[in-house]
Amino acid sequence: NVYLAESGGGSVRAGGSLRLSCAAAGYTLMRKCLGWFRQAPGKVRETVAQIYTGDGTQYYGDSVRGRFTISQDSTGNTVYLQMDLLKPEDTAMYYCVGNDWCSTDPNNYRYWGQGAQVTVSS
Repeated sequence: NVYLAESGGGSVRAGGSLRLSCAAAGYTLMRKCLGWFRQAPGKVRETVAQIYTGDGTQYYGDSVRGRFTISQDSTGNTVYLQMDLLKPEDTAMYYCVGNDWCSTDPNNYRYWGQGAQVTVSS
């Protein structure tokens, strides 16, 4: 069984930084897509960032591009999301996701983490 264990998140003031981690346990596929979606109360789920561990290709949502950076460790089983210049509109539950290939459609992802809350105050 695949299990995505998230850590990080928390509360910060606007302009600050936070970091999320996601460790994929039991996901034996060498080349896979890991990343995050987020969802705020009353809003649709939104793509944040994904990385294809096979070649390191990164994908970012328009609202976070230039402020967030996704990276992976040497094993390709743990990914990190460095979030800088945070804004109040970044407040949401952030979900780690995993799939054999990358997509901006959350419905295409087979594996989901438990979620990590990020709250940005003005």
